[in-house]
Amino acid sequence: MSRRRDGARVPAPLLVPAALGVLFLALPLVGLLVRTPWSQLGRQLAAPGVGEALRLSLVSATLATVLSLVLGVPLAWVLARSRARGRSVLRALVTVPLVLPPVVGGVALFLVLGRQGIVGSWLDDLGITIPFTTAAVVIAETFVAMPFLVISVEGALRAADTRFEDVAATLGAGRWTTFRRVTLPLVAPGVAAGAVLCWARALGEFGATITFAGNFPGTTQTMPLAVYLALQRDPDAAIVLSVLLLAVSLATLLLLRDRWLGRAAV
Repeated sequence: MSRRRDGARVPAPLLVPAALGVLFLALPLVGLLVRTPWSQLGRQLAAPGVGEALRLSLVSATLATVLSLVLGVPLAWVLARSRARGRSVLRALVTVPLVLPPVVGGVALFLVLGRQGIVGSWLDDLGITIPFTTAAVVIAETFVAMPFLVISVEGALRAADTRFEDVAATLGAGRWTTFRRVTLPLVAPGVAAGAVLCWARALGEFGATITFAGNFPGTTQTMPLAVYLALQRDPDAAIVLSVLLLAVSLATLLLLRDRWLGRAAV
């Protein structure tokens, strides 16, 4: 027992940088809470546009997560289980939005779906305009957030025991039935964890949204955009909105962590 306890102790050379890492991540949040004008909280939250921005953020992040699930889960299966050539190139393309500056992603979306874009010009002929609409917000958030879901689900698929799928196949189940009745339940915690990360990333998206969708109150102004706008004219309002966004994000992660994220990490 003593050996196990000794082995569980943090080595001294790791303790100091670990503590500094915690301080580095925690102090900005503490500073935000300390500087929050709590006496003005109600007035700031009741200000015109705050409720609309919060509603739009929650709705668009949820729609982006649903779209990511529809597109990302099959894509993750292809990356994890398919033997098709070019999977490494496909995986690289999927992970590019993780390292691409969001503003660049917004410019890329604009060049594809804008009125003069590769696809947008065709849509414009049909009377469909995407940039600077609520749909553009959802598309921008999906673009930057879906890789989190794909990576999480791919990892869960690779870690899943394929013997259950083999048994289902020997019992006569088709590939679609096996995927729907066996594979998805096996990787459900990974899918849920990826969906939570995807939703949180979509909720905080800024660069691609302001570039591709603009900043129009009630239509494309999400909470991060409202924070940016408030910071230029009323810093106290920006702090209050930041705290509200922080509370929503933390509440989501804390509510789902033990049920889904904890299982996915096992």
